[in-house]
Amino acid sequence: MRGDPHYLVAGCGFGAAWLVNSLQPTGGHISTEPRINDRIRVPEVRLVGPAGEQVGIVRIEDALRLAREAELDLVEVAPMARPPVVKLMDYGKFKYENAQKARESRRHQTNTVIKEMKLRPKIDSHDYETKKGHVVRFLKAGDKVKITIMFRGREQSRPELGYNLLKKLASDVDEYGYVESSPKQDGRNMLMVLGPLKKKTEARAEAKAERDRRAAERLADAEAERTEQADRRAQAAAQPATKKRRGPADNLDPDIDLS
Repeated sequence: MRGDPHYLVAGCGFGAAWLVNSLQPTGGHISTEPRINDRIRVPEVRLVGPAGEQVGIVRIEDALRLAREAELDLVEVAPMARPPVVKLMDYGKFKYENAQKARESRRHQTNTVIKEMKLRPKIDSHDYETKKGHVVRFLKAGDKVKITIMFRGREQSRPELGYNLLKKLASDVDEYGYVESSPKQDGRNMLMVLGPLKKKTEARAEAKAERDRRAAERLADAEAERTEQADRRAQAAAQPATKKRRGPADNLDPDIDLS
């Protein structure tokens, strides 16, 4: 068949046929797993015992026999060494412990988050207080904050307005953050970066402690209210029932007309 690459190189010798075969897709993927047990195909290895002790260079058959006798796996830990270094271990347990360590590391990993707050040079006091509150909230949560002063029109000729505003903001929030990057002009904008005084992990721990404290207070208030209601019910039940005194009108015949 003329579309077949092998037809095109027919009669061209072994080299051309090898070239065509090498161009065919082979599929599969490169494994990142170490070679273990029978997949280790070298004549000799440098063997390390399960406790890290150096056994020395042995034949692969002897290493596999020792692994079977110890009911462990033979794992290639340094394939590029000459000869390759292998170790006796419980490979399933080894993989599980590594996965646990990686999961714990990701759990404690803190990602640096940079929030942004934009202001105008002539911002009014009410908007300033609102945006300052947002900046304080970000810093208390352990996040960095990039402050951007946006200049428009003739405001660009008065950069001191933005500079003074950034200095004021930094002074107002110095209880929660510090100036990590001093004010600098960037085109029509002026930028400043504030860093939190507390780390992300510390901020999360404090926030969790505050949530737990509020939950404990709500639980205590609910318990106190239940106790108070129970006491009121007990006091009402302990009081003797009062009999109603009968008056003269109670003895009258309702059919008698007194008019």
